[in-house]
Amino acid sequence: MTTPEKNAPAHTARDINGPSPLIAIEDEPAPKLIVDPPLPEPLSRGLVFIQYRAENIRIMPVFGEGALQVSPRLGHVHVTVDDLPWHFVDASGETLIVVGLPAGEHKVVVELADPRHHVITAETVSFLVPEKR
Repeated sequence: MTTPEKNAPAHTARDINGPSPLIAIEDEPAPKLIVDPPLPEPLSRGLVFIQYRAENIRIMPVFGEGALQVSPRLGHVHVTVDDLPWHFVDASGETLIVVGLPAGEHKVVVELADPRHHVITAETVSFLVPEKR
């Protein structure tokens, strides 16, 4: 028989993955959104790749009133480019990709939203698309 101290993993699954989605979380901490500036190398070629992550919320393509009762909570992001009157929705949690922007200054607003599309928090990234060589 082995002793738990000798074979204990450095990190448990819960340490890495967070709480089990099968158990409700009491007093969930507020969701957070972290948005990085565009990756420099693709941006140098006119391609905008923006990495983001969310804490205390799972990014998933689940929408509607019933999804508000799920714990840990669910959400997605709205992405608006250059104050356009429309946005697109991302529920993948993967790097955001924007292509076809002309050279010059631009901004992307990333909004963390609940399953009813109510915005929880937002971050804005500004950047310069260089002239083509």
